[in-house]
Amino acid sequence: MTDVSIAHHDKTLTLTLSRTNKKNAFTQQMYIDLANAINFVQHDQNTRVIVIQGSHGCFTAGNDMHDFASLKGQDLEAINGTEQFMLALMESSLPVVAKVEGLAVGIGTTLLLHCDFVYASHNAQFMMPFINLGLVPEYASSYILPRLTGHVKASEWLMLGESFTAEEALQAGMINAVLSHEALEAKVEEVVNKLTTVPRIPLLQTKQLLKSNHEVVKKHVYKELEIFVSAMHSEAAQEAFSAFIEKRTPDFSPFI
Repeated sequence: MTDVSIAHHDKTLTLTLSRTNKKNAFTQQMYIDLANAINFVQHDQNTRVIVIQGSHGCFTAGNDMHDFASLKGQDLEAINGTEQFMLALMESSLPVVAKVEGLAVGIGTTLLLHCDFVYASHNAQFMMPFINLGLVPEYASSYILPRLTGHVKASEWLMLGESFTAEEALQAGMINAVLSHEALEAKVEEVVNKLTTVPRIPLLQTKQLLKSNHEVVKKHVYKELEIFVSAMHSEAAQEAFSAFIEKRTPDFSPFI
């Protein structure tokens, strides 16, 4: 059974993270499946919108930390799966709608910065805990976030690595609305229906105009990625990964 459910219906590609026993935590195969689906549908003249969602009341717990912590040396090339997905998402000519319930940790928050519409439930919890892993922000989050929220709020979320609520995300301009479970389903359906009934070419052109800083963002992605990969080799990151596997609090005292 696949951990990504791919459904195509009524001009809409719906991608559902369905690794429910692991809170939809990403594996490298999931990234590749998502990237392939997004890239493939770009060539379908009948598709108008992509929806990304979690399952069973959870968006995603982020990367599968057991897999992530095991990446060493040349195995870091496995990050390529993540990169494939994020570039496919960033370069999608089709509008992307995200429906968020429960956890949206790490890349689960980062990817939302590259979606066009984001709707969340009242119980949604966002977090970018890279600093707690001895790492740095990823995929232009350090570029986009301060431009959305202001420098001080972005500093709070990226330098302290603490979770924040859907209401905080809404106030900061990260998401479109906070809704009950029932209202969330209805709102996403409403937005998708609207996107599938407007003229196709102006829709794609409008998204292209809105993303006119794409090359600047992409340049920042690779700047972050270079530092991120280097940080993966650091003693601080290795201590954080070991602590996670051993289910203990990391000791960062040698690195302060």
